[in-house]
Amino acid sequence: MKRIFLIVLDSFGIGNAPDAAQFGDEGSDTLRAVVRSEKLCVPNLERLGLFEIDGTPGPKGGEAAGIFGRLTEASQGKDTTIGHWEIAGVHSPKPLPVYPNGFPPEIIRAFEKATGRGILCNRPYSGTQVIADYGEEHLRTGRLIVYTSADSVFQIAAHEKLVPPEQLYDYCRAARKILTGENSVGRVIARPFDGEAPSFYRTANRHDFSLPPPAPTMLDFLHQAGLDTIGVGKIGDIFAGQGISERIPTKGNPDGMERTEQLLDRDFRGLAFINLVDFDMLYGHRNDLDGYAAALSAFDRWLGGFLPRLGREDLMMITADHGCDPSTPSTDHSRERVPLLIYGKGVRENVKLGTRDSFGDIAATVLDAFGLDPTRVFGTSFWPLIERKEASHELG
Repeated sequence: MKRIFLIVLDSFGIGNAPDAAQFGDEGSDTLRAVVRSEKLCVPNLERLGLFEIDGTPGPKGGEAAGIFGRLTEASQGKDTTIGHWEIAGVHSPKPLPVYPNGFPPEIIRAFEKATGRGILCNRPYSGTQVIADYGEEHLRTGRLIVYTSADSVFQIAAHEKLVPPEQLYDYCRAARKILTGENSVGRVIARPFDGEAPSFYRTANRHDFSLPPPAPTMLDFLHQAGLDTIGVGKIGDIFAGQGISERIPTKGNPDGMERTEQLLDRDFRGLAFINLVDFDMLYGHRNDLDGYAAALSAFDRWLGGFLPRLGREDLMMITADHGCDPSTPSTDHSRERVPLLIYGKGVRENVKLGTRDSFGDIAATVLDAFGLDPTRVFGTSFWPLIERKEASHELG
């Protein structure tokens, strides 16, 4: 194998997590929700085997051009950080801290001292609603808007005219140093916004400051072996740069897909790890079912042009990190299984992987495909089930 393109459709869950009720998510199913939308048209994902996966809508037993299955998260969480860590081969038996009542006074006092600014809000809040409710007071007082969600995040919102993004990033770095030990949140997130009341809007200058993974990931082992590890989108942020040889930041799904396609023209050897965040950020969290479906359809159209361009030593994997069902009253992530779709000219077709016990099976398989020891990460390789050394199939 020369190149692997691992694409995470952020929040594209497919329901049926056996422990969903423990997370308050019983019945959540992102795929089943968006299937109801007239905006959904995904013939390429369907040809790869999306609806052949156990538990997905529709009849089974058709011929798929790809390899398909579903993954069950073993870690205790339903957030971006823990989901991606497990995809990369790190198990998290203990959930990251969350703050349903806001951050404790000692954290807020330390942050105010480090920044020289007071704070507003300090409780779980919708990212768009918090700037609507606190934006004017922020501009009048200079206080920073600090809020969280159901995830392990410390989010800081500030108007770009009052606090330029680079200064906001410095404030986030200060928070990252404070949030240690039992308060080691998964991410500190800069949330710049602009505009005037009542039409404040978040800009594209978001930046995440993540907790480094607690153990080596597949990225570390690939990098140590001299292979390229290219992070597209927020991958570099999620892993705090650990094991990443090159970061390619993006501004939304269209940009991410364009940057990924450009990598086809580059002669690299290793892994391109891509996150397409709009499914989660713009549609799942805002309960925009039609918007989510339209974004999946746009990805599918792009996929129709991407797949035929894959080389004979290339492999593509599509998966997700958690769910975010846009049809439920909640605007938070949901505990769901995620899809796994694989296509390449050096692997078999129409292989049913069934239900796997860990997102980490991806990491073990990636290492195995590159001839590295798959047992160095959490997960079980399925490479022996899908590899074929002769003949090829093409989707065109």
